[in-house]
Amino acid sequence: MGAVGRAGESISGEGEGEGEGGIERVDLGEVPYEEAVERMTGWVGQRRAGEIPDRLALLSHPPVITYGSRTPPAELPADSPIPLVPVDRGGQATYHGPGQLIGYLVLNLRERGPADIVRQVEHALIDACATLGFETLRRDTPPGAQSLVGVWTPDGAKLASIGMRIRAGVTSHGFALNIAPDLTEFTRFTACGLPGVPMTSLAELAAHQGRSAPPEAEVRDAVAKALGAA
Repeated sequence: MGAVGRAGESISGEGEGEGEGGIERVDLGEVPYEEAVERMTGWVGQRRAGEIPDRLALLSHPPVITYGSRTPPAELPADSPIPLVPVDRGGQATYHGPGQLIGYLVLNLRERGPADIVRQVEHALIDACATLGFETLRRDTPPGAQSLVGVWTPDGAKLASIGMRIRAGVTSHGFALNIAPDLTEFTRFTACGLPGVPMTSLAELAAHQGRSAPPEAEVRDAVAKALGAA
């Protein structure tokens, strides 16, 4: 860990340079969704102004279901005790909650050069999972089909969701990797616009291997390293 920013915020690399990919790592605990988005929005403005380097924030949220503007109402829960929050990212409805690692990426793509940032994130999460001992893959989306962006197991369960926004060359939002969340929450609505697709977690995959799930700190380190923010 590096210097400490605002409450609960640990910033790696201040005064020492960033990770291998030039990305500053910020570790947070559980942050309410609206507060996290407010912080992220501030970082985006700072990044455009050149006041901060590219940044990866790792955190978790209390239970919340977020959904994009293109999410059909029929895909949302009709009567949910969990807050429903509209968002300005890509992707459909998804659940965030304890036991899930959220990563917000604030990157200046104009400085990084042309690249498919979503595919880069997919490959980085796949590399992180491999480091942790899990085989995962990405899937191409057939023409006209619902997006299959994310990280999947070979048998077709979804482990991580990705939803990003790019505006004026700077990214926001990011990914959600299931470590050990309550997977039943994903069954209360149409997760990711993919009816019938099972969601899984590192804990569930580890149980199939006869071992315990990796601790969150280990997952954070693996993800940060794969993204060049270690």
